[in-house]
Amino acid sequence: MTVLALIAIDGPGGSGKSTVARAVAARLGLAHLDTGAMYRAVAYAALRHNLDPGDGAALGQLAGRMSLEVGERVVVDGEDATAAIRGPDVTRVVSQVSAHPEVRAEMVRRQRAWAEGHGGGVVEGRDIGTVVFPHADLKVFLTASDEERARRRAADLGTADRGRVAAELAVRDRLDSTRAVSPLAVADGALVIDTTARPVDDVVEEVVAKL
Repeated sequence: MTVLALIAIDGPGGSGKSTVARAVAARLGLAHLDTGAMYRAVAYAALRHNLDPGDGAALGQLAGRMSLEVGERVVVDGEDATAAIRGPDVTRVVSQVSAHPEVRAEMVRRQRAWAEGHGGGVVEGRDIGTVVFPHADLKVFLTASDEERARRRAADLGTADRGRVAAELAVRDRLDSTRAVSPLAVADGALVIDTTARPVDDVVEEVVAKL
């Protein structure tokens, strides 16, 4: 199999990960994987099975046996869950679900298998450059001001209540950056880009130029 570039893009919610990752992948003709959608899918499945978000052992077993397809659509056990995984119910529990070592171990296994199967790709998340692919060809960490992140997320959700969105982002940031396993952090050697006032094409150009 031809080995292509492996690019890890990390950052907090609203920093532009998905937009930039998709654009970089399209620019380079690489496959793209949104690992956040994978953790959301586990949270969605847990809610469907009435599992306790705090039960790491049960959630790890669920993550290991569930059927999951992540691409343009997210399919969980044969059901299209693309919209549902972005809903408020999943959003409320995804940080708790994704913090369990049992869940993360299974998702990391799947993420590495995906990259091997595709011969590389652009992978976005919160621990891609630090844990999943520390030897990626390029590691990128995106940031943006709290105000801009809240504006983007509110626009994605179709709400004008930026204050509520900002509060939710702050909680997610705290949980992700302080969890015991694979906390959100800047990977060694990562290219750090503040996307606050920059066009997407400009950010993509900077990323591609580093390869």
